[in-house]
Amino acid sequence: MRPKIILFSSVANQPLRNYLRTYRRRSGLSQDETARLLGTSSGTKISRYENFARLPSVAGIFGYEIIFNQPAGRLFAGAYEVVRRGVRARAKRLAKKLTAQAGDPRTARKLHLLETIVDSKSGEPHH
Repeated sequence: MRPKIILFSSVANQPLRNYLRTYRRRSGLSQDETARLLGTSSGTKISRYENFARLPSVAGIFGYEIIFNQPAGRLFAGAYEVVRRGVRARAKRLAKKLTAQAGDPRTARKLHLLETIVDSKSGEPHH
């Protein structure tokens, strides 16, 4: 019996932009059926979403949450991670700017919020 060789890559640790196809297939729904549930005309849009060519509207994202009973941050894990990193980077810059105005109670509340955002290590959405 040969030992299993496991290869690791940094790409393997990166989430896909979305997991729509995975959840749709698990549910047994076709692309056309999913389209009907989302209120779109055909499975072509669903294919575009699943192949990362387009992002659905906010209503579509909520629709996916309802259909698959999963939070949007899990369904769109890669997109969520990109947004999370961007917000964290901007929160760091804003905190640095606001630190000069420390002493004001409103600024202290803002800094506390920004610190919470920056210190958040989790890639999972908070609900």
